[in-house]
Amino acid sequence: MAQNPTTLMDPPIESLLDKVDSKFTLVTLASRRARQVNSYYNSLGEGIGVVVGPQVSSASGKPLSIAFEEVAAGKAVYHRPDPEELAAELAAEQEAEAAALALVEGAVDAAVASAVAEAVSATSSDE
Repeated sequence: MAQNPTTLMDPPIESLLDKVDSKFTLVTLASRRARQVNSYYNSLGEGIGVVVGPQVSSASGKPLSIAFEEVAAGKAVYHRPDPEELAAELAAEQEAEAAALALVEGAVDAAVASAVAEAVSATSSDE
């Protein structure tokens, strides 16, 4: 019977690599989730937080071990957006920024016109 070699880490890295597309994705996903778990533990006494607590029961209290266990259990997942999706988001952000800039410019133009009108009426009433 084949037996898995004992490693220092449970779950083994090899099983975690089956859940993601690369080692770099695994590192990014686990580190981001470990930071969230750590933030959750740090904010426990401060009321309801915005960070979700650990999704698995773990024998280890270390945030990175908990994050790896969540990846192994399929609780921590990632989404890699398509380039078209990113381009659409960027275009929408640029349109919103242009619209906001147009509103600000319109408000500034109206304020300047109002100030000029007040100045003209003030100088004409002084005469």
